[in-house]
Amino acid sequence: MSLIKTTAVDQITVAENGIVLYREAIRVMEDGNELSKTFHRTSLTPGQDLTGQPASVVAICNVAWTAEVIAAYQVALESTHP
Repeated sequence: MSLIKTTAVDQITVAENGIVLYREAIRVMEDGNELSKTFHRTSLTPGQDLTGQPASVVAICNVAWTAEVIAAYQVALESTHP
């Protein structure tokens, strides 16, 4: 009997304003059978530091976060929080 805990990104979404949302599935397996599964959700804002984020999420952010998207997000942020 061996228990194995795995974590995998199973959803990545890019919102209209450039925010990237992703979900990680955390599974506990015993001898190939799933004992439990939980989820952890994270959001990242355009231009945010990506240190320590999963590689697949970083790849999506690098494509989605163009200079224009980052600038538009900053303008929107400043207009709501002067």
